[in-house]
Amino acid sequence: MEGILLGLGLAVIIAYLWYVSLIKKRNAGREALSGIDVQLKKRSNLVPNILKIAQKYMDQEKSLLAEITALRTQAIKGYSDTDPDEVKAHLEVSERLNQKMSQLMVNVENYPELRSDNTMLQAMQTYNEVEAQLSAARRFYNSAVSELNTAVEIFPGSIIASMASVKMMPFYEANEASKASIDAADFLK
Repeated sequence: MEGILLGLGLAVIIAYLWYVSLIKKRNAGREALSGIDVQLKKRSNLVPNILKIAQKYMDQEKSLLAEITALRTQAIKGYSDTDPDEVKAHLEVSERLNQKMSQLMVNVENYPELRSDNTMLQAMQTYNEVEAQLSAARRFYNSAVSELNTAVEIFPGSIIASMASVKMMPFYEANEASKASIDAADFLK
């Protein structure tokens, strides 16, 4: 009888420690996601200034500027950091905004006056710095999510996670356009 109680007590302690570990990993993932959101907010705050400067010179790019504005509006909307689907949608919109901003930065090269505008140069430099910080935050987030997802998938973590409503979270992945190889000839036209 004493052995059964000891075994049961040990099982409860192990389950509790596993639960604590899952919650710590979930919170680390949330913290990392918050770090991404800080950088995304910085980027979103830069976008209107860049667009205002660009609008002075880029009459032919009105549809791109409008698309960037719409994506920025979507990117700054609130979402639930506990819902993997909402997190994934938020990260996808943010990545599409990044893609369109990259396209805008490439198009700036076609406008010599804009390319030499000091305000635009400073805005582009600040934007690039934020992107570098966002890249670091993305790596930290993906590392935290990897640990969480592994813990959720492995037995008995899968059972404990189910009981504690701890869910797997999506990785912040680059879109297909970002993964494609770059041909410099496309930019030299």
